[in-house]
Amino acid sequence: MSLNWKEINLILSELDLAGAQIQSVVQSAYDVIILRIRTRAIKTDDCVAKGETKQVLVSLCSGACRIHETFNAVPKSDKPLRFAQFLSSKIVNSWITEVTQLGDNRIVRIDVKRRDSIFKMYIRLWSNAANFIVTDENGIVLDAMRRQPKRGEITGAHLQYGDSIPVNNKKTREYEVRELPGEGSFNKKVDAYYAAQGGTLSLETLREQARRSHEGSLGRINAALERLREKEALFAGAERYKNYGDLILSNIAAIKPGDKWLEISEDGKEIKIELEERTSPAVMAGKYYEQYRKAKKGIADIQREITAGERELLEVTEKLNCLMNETNPLILAKLLKSKGTGVNLSKKEKSRPGLSFKRGDWFLIVGRDANENDELLRRHVKGNDLWLHARDYHGSYVFIKQRQGKSVPLDILLDAGNLAIFYSKGRNAGEGDLFYTSVKYLRRAKDGPKGLVIPIREKNLYVKLDDERLRSLETCRV
Repeated sequence: MSLNWKEINLILSELDLAGAQIQSVVQSAYDVIILRIRTRAIKTDDCVAKGETKQVLVSLCSGACRIHETFNAVPKSDKPLRFAQFLSSKIVNSWITEVTQLGDNRIVRIDVKRRDSIFKMYIRLWSNAANFIVTDENGIVLDAMRRQPKRGEITGAHLQYGDSIPVNNKKTREYEVRELPGEGSFNKKVDAYYAAQGGTLSLETLREQARRSHEGSLGRINAALERLREKEALFAGAERYKNYGDLILSNIAAIKPGDKWLEISEDGKEIKIELEERTSPAVMAGKYYEQYRKAKKGIADIQREITAGERELLEVTEKLNCLMNETNPLILAKLLKSKGTGVNLSKKEKSRPGLSFKRGDWFLIVGRDANENDELLRRHVKGNDLWLHARDYHGSYVFIKQRQGKSVPLDILLDAGNLAIFYSKGRNAGEGDLFYTSVKYLRRAKDGPKGLVIPIREKNLYVKLDDERLRSLETCRV
């Protein structure tokens, strides 16, 4: 549903913002701005009615662009967004002198004054071309939420239409204010309507998006658990390999060269054990003992993986439930866009093995032993994260979490290199060479120890331990 020009006029008349002060600006998402406004006090013969705080929502979302008062709690963005910072620097603490719609074109102009400066905010509520533009009093664009050079909506340009848009006298359709369900003002009805079913910011749409985004993860985890449980069932028979070895050795005299099977009876049961024609019974028994040892070791690893997988499945399910139970569409939209979940992130961070360091905007993780290295590789790093490891020494894996569109600075690489040497057997040497490459270029060693990987396309880095750097890193532990 798009608001028609008569509905916009009704919304503006109910808001009655002339004389109000803009106290703060929140940009909860790229295309959603909320102006927190304190309305003017009203004097009557009997008393002075205090002003009230209103939250005016401006949404430029396709299919849900609108302006109205919102009665939902407004979440803050996880990081400062450009346009919100611009508005905060220009219009916060300014006073609204006039609010009007330009003709019947669904463009709202808000004039504000701050000290000796006058600014004009143009909010264009067109579904496929919505924008929020701020100009000075002469119509020179200072900034726009969506910078569009072809329309002249970039800093320094003169806004082409300004206040000169004529009323459309050749209407092909008569518009009226529609009846919406609910009680209270038209602003309250519009806010409730959009929250329930109004396009991309409706609860129904956002919940469907949340459901789709988690279905893949749930399916992947369940499939992995199914494969692990099949392996667990297979390895659960590890004792039989030991029994096969014992039976071969105890019946070695009955085995003739070239036999393919050893068939014996034990406790009234017929047992058939496969042999290899060119392998002696003693060596064959040794092979079964080796299978037994691998199975015993493997089942412990598989059970740990099953436990971790079940924990991950529970976490994802809890995240989805948290999203599905959220009733504020603004908060739900923020959680989805920021890949948040409503789950306490500190709890997730505590579950990560190893040591974590935050240097500026870069995040480094150190696995201190084979178990931590393996767990980090399996569940806490991605293909484009950087991996470092001392070339000639056993020890830790160090990971630098990738930042989108950013190359790892040399200083951060040296931080990670110092950690890799410090937490390796080469610490006493005070220096050493390192492998480093992206995680996607690591290959697990077949039948190798836990956590052992072979790098391809690796590069070399020589590092000499820097005590001052290590002390500085210690203050960055998280």
